[in-house]
Amino acid sequence: MGIVLSRPARLIGGVALLIAPLVWFTGLLLRYLVPYAAGFGDARLAWFDRQTFAFPKELAAYAADPGFVVAAFAVFALAALLLMPAVNALGRPIASRSGWVAWFAVLGVAMMMFSFAARFYRAGVDHTAFMLVRAQGLDAATNTIAQHYVDISYGPWNLATLAHFLQYPGALLLGLAAWNTGILGTARVLLWFYTWTIWGGVLKESEVADLVGAGTLCVVLIPLGVRFLRDRVPVAGSRSSWLSW
Repeated sequence: MGIVLSRPARLIGGVALLIAPLVWFTGLLLRYLVPYAAGFGDARLAWFDRQTFAFPKELAAYAADPGFVVAAFAVFALAALLLMPAVNALGRPIASRSGWVAWFAVLGVAMMMFSFAARFYRAGVDHTAFMLVRAQGLDAATNTIAQHYVDISYGPWNLATLAHFLQYPGALLLGLAAWNTGILGTARVLLWFYTWTIWGGVLKESEVADLVGAGTLCVVLIPLGVRFLRDRVPVAGSRSSWLSW
């Protein structure tokens, strides 16, 4: 039993729910592998780890292996785009309800959309920084980024950071709405919350915790994608029990 959605809505939503978390995981994995693909030795990696920000490592990795680094950051940016229809599909059955639950779902989806837009803005900044390495050389580009890192990371009027911060209340509202309507059980909504503890910024590296979070997103969204494609879109019903999947 499910709500009635048009075939295009089910197809786009289902494919996004299936593909987006996998691309998200792949992008984070590739970014995690960037310093290893660049062939940095232990001494150089230790020096990078002592720096306040990750951008010297990322720029140096681009200088060493531009193809791999561009692919890693491009896949991650693609994931941010694909997550827009995926998150919208998650909120769609809940928004069919009335009352505060629907408001939570709609506001949560909107806030997360803004955060994905911020990630795409920062993807543009990342690529510009890599082009500086190509145009100016590694040392000059690194110095330029170091002088303006805060400004380019926060964006004009700090809009990029503010939009990105909306990820946290957005994920909270949407998760609570999904749990309150039985779309997600307690275990899956906790995994959903963990996924969105990930932060972002310009020229950031991925960590093991980010990969774990991406894996939990796959667990949460992929089964929903299968249900969408099988025309079994979940119905927003009663609240999940405390001990539920």
